[in-house]
Amino acid sequence: MASEHLNEDAVRATLAKVIDPELHADIVELGMVGDVTIDGGKVSVGLALTIASCPMRGQIESDIERRVGALPDVTSVSIRTTVMSQDQRSTLMERARLKARESASPTSVDPSTRVIAVSSGKGGVGKSSISVNLALAIAAQGHSVGLLDADIWGFSTPRMLGATDERLSANTQRKISPILAHGIHLVSTGLLLDDEGTALMWRGLMLSKAVEQFLNDVAWPSDLGYLVIDMPPGTGDVQMALSRILPQAEMVVVTTPQLAAQKVAARVADMARRSHMPLVGVVENMAGFTTEDGRHYPIFGQGGGPALADQLGVPLLASVPIDPWVASGGDSGQPIVTEHPESPAAAAITEAASRITEILPPLALDNCVGRLGALIAELDTSTPTTV
Repeated sequence: MASEHLNEDAVRATLAKVIDPELHADIVELGMVGDVTIDGGKVSVGLALTIASCPMRGQIESDIERRVGALPDVTSVSIRTTVMSQDQRSTLMERARLKARESASPTSVDPSTRVIAVSSGKGGVGKSSISVNLALAIAAQGHSVGLLDADIWGFSTPRMLGATDERLSANTQRKISPILAHGIHLVSTGLLLDDEGTALMWRGLMLSKAVEQFLNDVAWPSDLGYLVIDMPPGTGDVQMALSRILPQAEMVVVTTPQLAAQKVAARVADMARRSHMPLVGVVENMAGFTTEDGRHYPIFGQGGGPALADQLGVPLLASVPIDPWVASGGDSGQPIVTEHPESPAAAAITEAASRITEILPPLALDNCVGRLGALIAELDTSTPTTV
């Protein structure tokens, strides 16, 4: 029986002051506290750990004993430690990631910049080509656009934009200045190396630190409307770092029509949702080849893009057909969207860009003041001028 001052609410309030040293959130918020029972001055606390051999177990249990033991009328504290189920671990990680996103430190990317992370479950689906051409198509709408090549060791955007001879440099504030390529602001590790054939043998912390530097130490324009990020394939260190550092990021998933590619792409979408990163939509790339006489060949299968979009509950932004100009333009630094805008592939990418900016309008206009300003500007252009 609990005393007047010692009850379950008081114990749980005290347990909320015990912080998991690795996840940096309290154990109540993380769902690690189970049943709390009180028998006179004896308090028993249920504690669920992610793994039985958790290296932080001793510290967490010691903090519980110390804090709960300091409550009035408590004579002893016992801890019943169990191991979480898979569902409990998944819930804990979702809460931890949400907490990390909410407490993310500011970056040099303006909070009003729309961030579009172009992602794929595996390589070889044309993600970088889509990233480059989407950035150019959004810029063609009149927006200020940046392109961050976060595919640290698989960089390709400098060649696709004809910028292999350019190098990044620092400005007077000792910040990295993006280069301007085809009118968009570009940053890539490929612009730091003397030879694009040099391998970058980075992993783990080095990768996440590189992304962090590109977001904190680059002088991105303050009026940047959109930042397109060419993500590395898969669900590794860079993806997790981005979701933590840049909470405003939203994901576009690129897949091919093949069922196997669709299933792999679903994993990167699952990672986004577990990291509380919204999904904008799906781009289906290499969606068949049409000959000059109109015959269509679904070389990589068909239906994967619409099926993935339906599975994820997001729009299919575009199905981009196979076009030799995509590859030749990428090799020569003349992207298809700017060099062959009339081609079916360019038209599909342009349509995807239009749908993205419709779903994610510039934040400067996506508020009451911005909408009022746009309305006034529209009235000014529609009202005849009197002399």
